[in-house]
Amino acid sequence: MSRTFRLSRRAEESLIEIARWTVEKFGLHQANIYEAELLSRCEVIVNGHAHSRSCSILVDDVADLRYLRAGEHFLVFLDRPEEVIIVDILHSRSNLPRHIAALSTLKGKTD
Repeated sequence: MSRTFRLSRRAEESLIEIARWTVEKFGLHQANIYEAELLSRCEVIVNGHAHSRSCSILVDDVADLRYLRAGEHFLVFLDRPEEVIIVDILHSRSNLPRHIAALSTLKGKTD
């Protein structure tokens, strides 16, 4: 059985907001392209070809969370043997350590 990925509710909401913003600024076509790029990066993670980093280099006690750059965003995820859970999608200009620290308080809540 091959691994899959899924988006947490938080990641789904972030993806919807990214799409809304991109449609407003650049149009529907570009929003579709960017969404496909983000989801393609999720597939790269699943296939084990992503060069991600542990969030523990930014915040203590989050060794199980990882992140990688995807366009103008960071995908924050849990890399589990059976699946990859995309926990959130954060803009590259956001305060990444602060957001990761907040995500670490939600451990176990990846639905």
